[in-house]
Amino acid sequence: MDKTSAFIKTAVNLMSRSKLSVLGSIMITVLTPVLLICVLLDIRGTVDNPYFGFLIYLILGPLFMLGLILLIIGVYSSRGKEDIGLFTFEYIEEQLTRPGRYTRIRRHILLSLIFTLTTLLLVVMVSYTGFHYTESTAFCGLSCHQVMEPAYATYQNSPHSRISCVECHIGKESQWLTKAKFSGAYQIFAVLFDTYPRPIPQPITSLRPARETCEECHRPEMFHGDKLYIKDRFLPDEDNTHVQTALLMKIGSGGYLGRKAQGIHWHVSEDHPVYYQHTDQTQEEVTQVWLQDGGREIRFHKKVAAGEPDPSSLPGTARKMDCMDCHNRPTHVFLSADEALDEKLLTGMIPREIPFIKRQALKIISQQYDSVDEALQEISRGLKEWYAANYPELAGQGRTVLDKAIAGAQQAYMENVFPAMNIDWDTYTDFIGHKNDSGCFRCHDGRHVTENGQTISNDCDLCHVILAENEPSPDVLGLLQKTLQHKGQP
Repeated sequence: MDKTSAFIKTAVNLMSRSKLSVLGSIMITVLTPVLLICVLLDIRGTVDNPYFGFLIYLILGPLFMLGLILLIIGVYSSRGKEDIGLFTFEYIEEQLTRPGRYTRIRRHILLSLIFTLTTLLLVVMVSYTGFHYTESTAFCGLSCHQVMEPAYATYQNSPHSRISCVECHIGKESQWLTKAKFSGAYQIFAVLFDTYPRPIPQPITSLRPARETCEECHRPEMFHGDKLYIKDRFLPDEDNTHVQTALLMKIGSGGYLGRKAQGIHWHVSEDHPVYYQHTDQTQEEVTQVWLQDGGREIRFHKKVAAGEPDPSSLPGTARKMDCMDCHNRPTHVFLSADEALDEKLLTGMIPREIPFIKRQALKIISQQYDSVDEALQEISRGLKEWYAANYPELAGQGRTVLDKAIAGAQQAYMENVFPAMNIDWDTYTDFIGHKNDSGCFRCHDGRHVTENGQTISNDCDLCHVILAENEPSPDVLGLLQKTLQHKGQP
């Protein structure tokens, strides 16, 4: 016991002679039991709070490592003192070679081993679970709340909401993992020093190859056939008339399993890869398009008006066409004000029986507001005042219905507009379809021609057949319903 006491006394004395080691010892002593308990609770899933992991792995974990580093630096900065003898290899070697001395120092070795293994176990646990936490959706979406709030909100409402962020933004290849981690470190400093852009630009260049990303789940050999697509809208009239557009989408094939490339997915066939050059960061200004068909190349140049510069002379970025050139917002979809209200009306979050609710809600949520709180207050105030003036019986007796409509309009706003990040209804462009002359019309605009006069077609029937357009209860859908019922399908 004398040797053990001497060992402990010498260790305490040595650590107390350095301010760094004293600080490190205090940090380790306090954090070790706290970290062990918190990590075990997190592994068991006892605490259901996304910020609990942030506290453990991004605050307590680094503080523990800092304390350990300070302790080591502080101890070794005192190597010149005579007390260090008990901690040197020469001392241990001498004691082990002298007969009968092993039993006297084995307690020293045991204590050192327990301390080392406990520290190592804690470091491994924190490092392993911390690494997985940094790849969790909660970390990606909630760690930098204001910065990632728009992406996280739209992610939760997307078809990919059960797929973790890292499956698309990092993937499995080591080079993309390394790139993502370096990019993430830069983003942390950007948040700390408030230098991040508002809004966050689309991360096309920081994604791993898009086809590898998408085709993990969407098998390219299954891209074939046609698909019925029905779009629901509500008119801004007194009855909020429900109209529908029915399209037969020519999904087509990329040319797999012996099928000929056709339809929409013709664009990603390896039999004739398509390339284009864009001159802007958003990839909307397409100046050249070319495809390689066998041994020949067909190149289309964009026609310009007299006096405008030749597009072929402009600096641009060449890109091989893949999934992301049409599906550029596969998860983080920001709807227009009109679309957001249509969705709430369709699901019943905004009651359709309220006269002119589509028109009035659209008018109010489309305005500019400095903050979400201001927007919510103005949406509530504006709708209540208008209906009190024009439909007093609704504002008085049917207050519950009107309150539900107000809540639905506010929800539509909060899911798509984020003033703190300078994100409005039209900030991000979705290339699916051809809204506002974008999307398909970047190339299929009738202005991209070859030297011999061949033009990229803008024929609508290339991609879809319009069965009905903005019609109340389209006949074709009624006919399809009767056919399905006749075949015994619901």
